[in-house]
Amino acid sequence: MSDFLLASLHHLIVFGIAAVLAAQLALARPAAMSSGTVRLLGRVDAAYGLLALSILAAGFIRVWFGAKGPDFYLHNPVFWAKIAAFGVVGLLSIRPSMRIAAWQKSLKADSAFVPAQDELGRLRRILMGELLVLAIIPVLAAAMARGLGNGTA
Repeated sequence: MSDFLLASLHHLIVFGIAAVLAAQLALARPAAMSSGTVRLLGRVDAAYGLLALSILAAGFIRVWFGAKGPDFYLHNPVFWAKIAAFGVVGLLSIRPSMRIAAWQKSLKADSAFVPAQDELGRLRRILMGELLVLAIIPVLAAAMARGLGNGTA
């Protein structure tokens, strides 16, 4: 039962990450941008960071203490592809988080601050990249669940 709960938590966190990225993408539209939206983007980005840390913790616990055990994961190239995809998402998220933090600082100095449209365009392209790579992760998870990569498929 604990493995079921851990797997469920792991999946819910992934859905949360996807939702937060979609929310960032929806908020970062030039037509909808306002100082209030900049503030909200900061809170959403903080939630993204918390979810990213949570998925790492849940994943670590699943690998080491889950029903399948570390041998199932650590010797599976599909698992490492999944980890690599997560790493790419993490690397892609650095620039948007830095920009949003800079916008928060600018907003403190000027309560009417809104980011330039070209900055929003760059941010949106990166967020789309994150979502596209994130979409690969459940595909890899489904492949692993069916034995791909560990010689049983």
